[in-house]
Amino acid sequence: MQSTARECLEICAARLDREVQQTNDAGLDTPVIVTRGKLMHSVGGLHVYEFMLPAGCHLSIDLPVSIVPGDEMEATEGVVLSCQDNVVLVQTVDAIGEAVPSATLIPDRAGHLGTIATRLRNMISQADAYNLGPSERLVPLLISSGDPGQAALGSSAILTTVWLEDQAQRRHKVASLVLELIRANKRILLIGPDHRSSDEMVGTIAKAMKASGLTYKTWISRYEMSILAQASGIPIHELGFEAQMHQFYAKSRADKASLRRKYDRFRELTPLLAYKGQKQKDLDEVRLLEWRLLTQLSELQAKIKDVTAILTEYENLPLWRRIGMQTVGKNVESLQQYRVLYEQQIGELTKELEIAKVRIDELVPEAAVPKDLRPEFDDLKEDITKLGGTRKIRELLAAEENTNRQAFIQNRRLVISTPARIASDPLFARVRFDVLIVEDAPQIDSTMLLAAAGLVRERIVLSGDLRDLAAHGGWVKSWIETRVAS
Repeated sequence: MQSTARECLEICAARLDREVQQTNDAGLDTPVIVTRGKLMHSVGGLHVYEFMLPAGCHLSIDLPVSIVPGDEMEATEGVVLSCQDNVVLVQTVDAIGEAVPSATLIPDRAGHLGTIATRLRNMISQADAYNLGPSERLVPLLISSGDPGQAALGSSAILTTVWLEDQAQRRHKVASLVLELIRANKRILLIGPDHRSSDEMVGTIAKAMKASGLTYKTWISRYEMSILAQASGIPIHELGFEAQMHQFYAKSRADKASLRRKYDRFRELTPLLAYKGQKQKDLDEVRLLEWRLLTQLSELQAKIKDVTAILTEYENLPLWRRIGMQTVGKNVESLQQYRVLYEQQIGELTKELEIAKVRIDELVPEAAVPKDLRPEFDDLKEDITKLGGTRKIRELLAAEENTNRQAFIQNRRLVISTPARIASDPLFARVRFDVLIVEDAPQIDSTMLLAAAGLVRERIVLSGDLRDLAAHGGWVKSWIETRVAS
């Protein structure tokens, strides 16, 4: 029996290759005619449609399909979320109308299995990109016979098991463990056997977070669109990854539009206030000139007043004072000449004052700034300065919006999905987690468990009912024997 994770991955990849070949040889990817299609709900760029399958037809969950609607509409891609009682729910990347009387689903099981096989081989060949340390601890449990005693002994610091028969109690314990890990700042990947159980785990964990005072919307991200509207009394549509991205980028676009309005308004006010500032500077200079002219005018008027007073009283002035005035050239004749000169200078100053006042009257409205304009400009300038200045803002506005799914999902603390999606979606080939939690682990194929385990660095937690494990005889058959799903 093989005993290392690398060897197990090689066996699983070879098994998948055989299944791909058998699927192609048997023609299992045959088109299926579905009817009574209707749009269930949409979020962002994803949509969930319900279709009726022909009697006896079944599609496995997470199976990629191409949907060819009637009415000459373009085909779109999708993935099966649920298939029960001839009713299939398909998540699509394009809307095909509110009602779809009939459509053709073309499954791509061979391509799906081939993608997973490629992922497994990448895990083997790209040792630096994947950490198989935790997977090594998982292998002995996967190749055990399913004996409850052996399964219980699988618990360690790296591999933890939560075996409880009561599902509600088990999920509550898993939720408590999730809270501990989030408080320890761990990034968690939680997988369940199907989308309904994943939705239910979302509700259980969200309810536990709410009871503990945590804002569950901040931490939880359900990777696919949920098939349940609510779980454990918690509305879970808004916890979907697509819904969160749509909300984030809608806010980002709104913020960008607001920033553009601020920037445009700042650019509009900047030259206006610069013009007003220049006019105010001119106004200040003219007013300063006016003040100087008025000062000179006052001085000349004072001199004329003194000369007039002296001439009026000249004959009555003492002889010694008149002699003193004549010594410095001030007599009746010269004083009269001074007065005429002063009056001429006053006339010239008066003309300059009139010109200055006309210019002031022109500049006052040109330099006037509306009452609310200056505070608005100051606020805009402060905001733009905080954002790095106009150059940085131009770069932000010029940058195209790039919905970077990898960067967004790396900011989620708890990502919940199904193992087949984790193993086949290219996004998860680039994202790493600290802890993997597997709910209802005995229900999950060991190939998918190994594919998910390669994404974690520190710890794996298996949860489930030991009776299921014993009934299946352990996980060994799921990856040793060749199976071809019908």
